[in-house]
Amino acid sequence: MLLEIYLKEMKDCFRDRRTLFLTVLLPIVMMTGLTLFYESLVSDGEDNTYTLALDENISGAEADIFSVLENVKIIKTENPEEVIKEGDAQAAVLLDSDFTAKIEDGQAASITIIGDSFSQNSSALMTLVSGALTAYEKTIVSERLAQEGTDPSLIQPLSIEQKEVSEEDPTINLLALLVPMILALAVGIGAGPAASDLFAGEKEKKTMEALLMTPVSRSTLLFSKWLTISSIGTITGMITLAVVALEIAFLTENLRKAVSFGDDAPLIIGIAILISVIYAMFIASVLMVTSIIGKTVKESQSYSTPIMMLVTIPALTTANLSINELAFHHFAIPILNLFSLLKELLFGVIQYDHILIVIGSNVLFMALAFVIGRALFMKDKWVIN
Repeated sequence: MLLEIYLKEMKDCFRDRRTLFLTVLLPIVMMTGLTLFYESLVSDGEDNTYTLALDENISGAEADIFSVLENVKIIKTENPEEVIKEGDAQAAVLLDSDFTAKIEDGQAASITIIGDSFSQNSSALMTLVSGALTAYEKTIVSERLAQEGTDPSLIQPLSIEQKEVSEEDPTINLLALLVPMILALAVGIGAGPAASDLFAGEKEKKTMEALLMTPVSRSTLLFSKWLTISSIGTITGMITLAVVALEIAFLTENLRKAVSFGDDAPLIIGIAILISVIYAMFIASVLMVTSIIGKTVKESQSYSTPIMMLVTIPALTTANLSINELAFHHFAIPILNLFSLLKELLFGVIQYDHILIVIGSNVLFMALAFVIGRALFMKDKWVIN
C-alpha cells in the first residue's frame, strides 16, 4: 500500500507541467547562468581589450611608458576626461606639460590617472596603468642612484616573499561556495512546489477528506507523501548537479582546472551524493511541516520561503573560512554543515568524523521535524479546512 501511494504521488507530481517546470527546468536554467557567471568572475581578463586616453600633445617617449601594457589600445585626444565620460575609453592619463624635462632634471613630475571605480573595466585598466607607472618609477630611481654612484639595493633593505600554505587553485574556494549553493537551491526549488501541493494543495482542493476516508493509516499517507517530497528534491538536486558538472567540464576553463580529486574521486563523489540525499530528506521534513500548517498553497509557500532564504547565510559564513578553520558547529548545524562538508570534499579532504557528525545532525533534525509533522497530521484541525 505504501509503495502504491508513493508511486501515485510521484506520477501526479510529474504529470503537472507547472511542477515539472519548477522542479526540473527552472533549477537547471538558474544554475547554468550562475555557473557561467562564476566562470566569468574568475577569468583573468586576458582576452579583454581596454582603451586608454592620452593627451594629444604627449610626446612619443612619454607614450612609450604605456606601450608595455598588453590588450590596451592607446588613443590621443584633446580632452581625455571627456572621452571617458562618453564611454570611448576606460581610463585616461594626464602628464605635466614639461614631464620629460622634470624627469631629466631630477625633479618630481605629477601624473593624474582618471577613471571610474564603479566600472570593473575602468578599475582593471587603472590598476594596469598604475603598475606600468610603478615599473617606470623604479627605472628612474635606479638610473638616478647609478648617476650618483649609489647602489640601488640600499633603498631596498627588505626582500619580501609571500608563500601560500595551500597549493590549491584559488578558484576552488569559489567552487566550494558555488556547488553547495547550487545543491541547496535546487533541492529547495524542486521540493517546495511538491510539498505545497501534497498537503496544503490537497486541503485547498478539498481532496484531503477523501484521502483520510480510505482504509489507509494516516502514518502511511504521511510517510508516502514525505518520501515523494524527498525523492523529488533528490532528483532535482542530482539532475542540476549533473548538468552543472557537465557545464564545468565542457563550457568552462578556470573552474574545470580548479577541480582535481585524483584517486579519491569515486569516494568523494559517493560521499557527496549520500550527503545530498540526506539533506533532501531533511528539507522535505521541514517543508512538510510548513505545508501541513498552511491552509492554502500560497500560505504554505509563504511559510517555506524564509526557510529557503536561509541558504544564503551559510554561504556568507563559510566563504571566508579555510578548511582548517572549520569547527564542530560548522558540521553540526543543518544547512551550514552541507556547505562545510562539501567545501572539505572539494578541497580533496575526507574527514570521516565530520561526515558522521553531518549525517547524525541532519538525521536528528529530520526526525524531529518528521515527528512534529506527524503530530500535526494526526489532528483534524491541521489537515481539514
